[in-house]
Amino acid sequence: MKANYTAVFYKCEGWWIGRVAEIPGVNTQGKTKKEVRANLKEALLGILELNRELAAKEAGPNAVQEELIVELAS
Repeated sequence: MKANYTAVFYKCEGWWIGRVAEIPGVNTQGKTKKEVRANLKEALLGILELNRELAAKEAGPNAVQEELIVELAS
C-alpha cells in the first residue's frame, strides 16, 4: 500500500530538521536533507506499526479491523 504524507524541512544551526505534517510526533534531524528524509520514512513506518499494535490491544478480541481508503482533496 502506498500513501502520501507532507514532509516539512528547515535548517537550524547547521542541522536539517524534518517532520511529517499529518502525524504529530514524527520528526527527526540530520546533517543533510537526504538523511532527514530517510529518517522520517523510518520514523513514520515505526509510528504507524506501533499505533496498529496498540489499537489491536486496546480493541480486544471482538473488534473487527479493516482497511480504510480515503481520497484527499487536492
